[in-house]
Amino acid sequence: MALAAVRDLRERRGPASAAELEEFETDVLAGFVLARASAGLADSTIRGDVGQLDQIRAWFGRPLWEVRPADADAYFGRVLRDASSGTRLARAQALATYFEFLELRHKVELHALTGLVVECPLDEMNRPRGRKTLACGFHRRRPRWRRCSPAGPGS
Repeated sequence: MALAAVRDLRERRGPASAAELEEFETDVLAGFVLARASAGLADSTIRGDVGQLDQIRAWFGRPLWEVRPADADAYFGRVLRDASSGTRLARAQALATYFEFLELRHKVELHALTGLVVECPLDEMNRPRGRKTLACGFHRRRPRWRRCSPAGPGS
């Protein structure tokens, strides 16, 4: 068996232009809206999520896939510090859901276009506290330890 030269079969391309990234960002948000609609969410819920994402995007000034944990710390810790817990939770929910969508559907494409690895900026350290459950699982309450009788739980 002889050695052969191996080359990457993926398309080689330079970094995406600003116009291409802007167009891609619009397409991704449209895909997010369609995915949420196909999941059966009410138009008002989808509109609310997009509105929350628009608020974060306006503050950040760049595509949301560039948000890192330090940016989320600054946003939720300083900008929304005096906002109601419902507002903080709604923004965190929308952001986590959007990042879940990015990770599931556009992770590879975003890496090819930008060189960034998409990862939700909300983690156990900076997630807003409250009763809502985030899409990424960041708000699940920890189960309470209960004493079980020898007959089993709940006996």
